[in-house]
Amino acid sequence: MDARLRGVGVSHGVALGEVRHMGTAVLEPPPESISAEEAPAERERARRAVEEVAGELEARGRLAGGEAQAVLEAQALMARDPELMADVDRRVGDGARAERAVHDAFGAYRDLLAGAGDYFAGRVADLDDVRNRVVARLLGVPMPGVPESDEPFVLVARDLAPADTALLDPAMVLAFVTEEGGPTSHSAILARALGVPAVVALRGAGDLAEGVVVGVDGSTGEVLVDPGPREREELARVARERREAALSATGPGATSDGHAVPLLANVGGPADVPAAVAAGAEGVGLFRTEFLFLDAGEEAPSEEVQAAAYREVLEAFPEGRVVVRVLDAGADKPLSFLSPAASAQEPNPALGVRGLRALLDHPEVLAGQLRALARAAEGLPGRPEVMAPMVADRADARAFAEACRAVGLRARVGAMVEIPSAALRARSVLQEVEFLSLGTNDLSQYTFAADRQVGAVARLQDPWQPALLDLVATAVEAAMAEGKGCGVCGEAAADPLLACVLVGLGVSSLSMGSGALSTVRAELARHTLAQCERAAAAARAADDAEEARRAATAVLSGG
Repeated sequence: MDARLRGVGVSHGVALGEVRHMGTAVLEPPPESISAEEAPAERERARRAVEEVAGELEARGRLAGGEAQAVLEAQALMARDPELMADVDRRVGDGARAERAVHDAFGAYRDLLAGAGDYFAGRVADLDDVRNRVVARLLGVPMPGVPESDEPFVLVARDLAPADTALLDPAMVLAFVTEEGGPTSHSAILARALGVPAVVALRGAGDLAEGVVVGVDGSTGEVLVDPGPREREELARVARERREAALSATGPGATSDGHAVPLLANVGGPADVPAAVAAGAEGVGLFRTEFLFLDAGEEAPSEEVQAAAYREVLEAFPEGRVVVRVLDAGADKPLSFLSPAASAQEPNPALGVRGLRALLDHPEVLAGQLRALARAAEGLPGRPEVMAPMVADRADARAFAEACRAVGLRARVGAMVEIPSAALRARSVLQEVEFLSLGTNDLSQYTFAADRQVGAVARLQDPWQPALLDLVATAVEAAMAEGKGCGVCGEAAADPLLACVLVGLGVSSLSMGSGALSTVRAELARHTLAQCERAAAAARAADDAEEARRAATAVLSGG
């Protein structure tokens, strides 16, 4: 095995520790037949196990909060999928025991998704995890999970299910390395939220020997196997210096020569606010409101329930920005009260009725959310900001702005740039709204036709891709020409070096998970605006993501 392996770095930081592999369990149930008289009891066993697993996923989500809660609640919805349960019932009726029926029904659906080539292909790992949890419960065997250890370690796995990643203890898991996944896979997103260095899509990760010492660089994607004493000392020094720099950087975000760059937090609800405040967030750049709706069941949550949650976040930042994104449903976040029948018929939901499109089809849901926000802001000193997801053109932006005015909402109205057309025609979109916010995850997915959950196309999901930087620059230049702001609220903002490049492109604010704020603040404080601009130019002149990263790093390091 080579001493240096390279995957895709998805969560920044450096760690040095011994390898521990994710535990495994035998989850292949025997093909045992049952009689017709046993079928009702087996169906009940299957349904009870599915419901227990779904409830456990939801409970883990509530414990973890933030990004993890939304991911695990979506996984619980997957567990309860009525079509899957209908297939389980059919297989039990054909003579299969509950565990075999679940295994085969989920397996058939897995094969369908894996071969579909559309948005849902990236949900295979999540579906596998649900199947394994249900089958393990039915068989009475323990679930595979994070290994026990007396000392901190580097976790290595084929992939990490959200339920495993959400509750990792950063004091024990120094870093993790997976064979599969991509920069925007669920495990990568949760790693960034935890502040754990991570490398994904590393071929051969499973061949790393148990107990071997590895150095993991979550910025470069490099894994150094069995480093010598001098290399270990250097890795420890780099890790220590980065921690110290992050701890010492305080106050508002700015470059070393005083160019202000507001550093905001991405939150999924009131539970995320304390961490954002503790990390020194200057406000909220992305308040995801989906958590309220995923919990709501068959109907949208009441305006009273929504207003209480919105007000709690607004009150936490009385002088700072709070940017609320209206419901972004559809694709991997289907909701029964937003055209379930239509979405089920869509051959590719990621390219169908999601985000603002779904809300414009259901104006009563959008109006209720906007009225709730208006109620939440009553009597508070600041003015909230509200933005729409999946804006494609000026017509979309106009429709959203008109909906805000129709309910009397006093707020700055903005649009997310996640579709290339919105970046290319940003100046037109800005005739209807007051600001733009770049969602780099979806913008990358739609620019490169690369599903953001599929590891096989991870190189095209890399936010360092020059074509993506070109679109960012196009949107930023349009905003500057109109005298308006254009921030970034995608995962790219959490990359300390890429944050400098984005500032060099002219981005007006950066919003990220709270765990990344200190490292981004420290990195910006090391460089002048001119250095950031030169790094941005060097990255855009490159031909691929790796070359762009190297070119920008050389500029920022003085090379």
